[in-house]
Amino acid sequence: MATVVVTGCNRGIGYQLCKQLLARGDEVIGVCRGDAEDLQKLGARIVSGIDVSDGASVASLKEAISDQPIDVLINNAGILRSDSLGELNYDDMVEQFQVNTLGPLRVTESLLENLSKGSKVAIVTSRVGSIEDNSSGGYYGYRASKTAVNQVGTNLKHDLRPKGIAVALLHPGLVATEMTGGQGISPEKSAQGLIQRIDDLNLSNTGGFWHAEGYVLPW
Repeated sequence: MATVVVTGCNRGIGYQLCKQLLARGDEVIGVCRGDAEDLQKLGARIVSGIDVSDGASVASLKEAISDQPIDVLINNAGILRSDSLGELNYDDMVEQFQVNTLGPLRVTESLLENLSKGSKVAIVTSRVGSIEDNSSGGYYGYRASKTAVNQVGTNLKHDLRPKGIAVALLHPGLVATEMTGGQGISPEKSAQGLIQRIDDLNLSNTGGFWHAEGYVLPW
């Protein structure tokens, strides 16, 4: 049984990650801004009222978890704001950077003392953050925030390897959630793939950028 922390746990992919991890017997600490009563009923410990973009809020997460060892940290919380050239909202772009890029870094750094040799850190990123794979443009803020978090994850790979901690950057696929307007595969299927990638993660493949289905994505 592993102890797994999942941010953005109360809906979509995060909810399914928690549900499936609980079903196989893992101890799950779900982190969210709102509540997650359904997950609590399933046996998850919920730390609510946490905004990953806010330093004081993330500090309270650390206080709540205290010195409990963490086997897997899944940085799943994220937001998407649509935009296009000529109609860019720079405040929305900054908000996406705060949540999608700095959020995983804040949480990982805050919980660093809870991680140890053999622990794993997963960041749910997106293939739209791939520069090589960008064939359509648009979504300036979201794309840039995900490209930046890929760099964050690569940095973490180097800094955490000496501690025996592996890092994965994971694209969940196009998933039918509120964020995507209900388009794509089911959150259940996406979460299943993400969990498999995390299970397969180790120091020999740390720092990889994978699709939930298992294939490597270009940077």
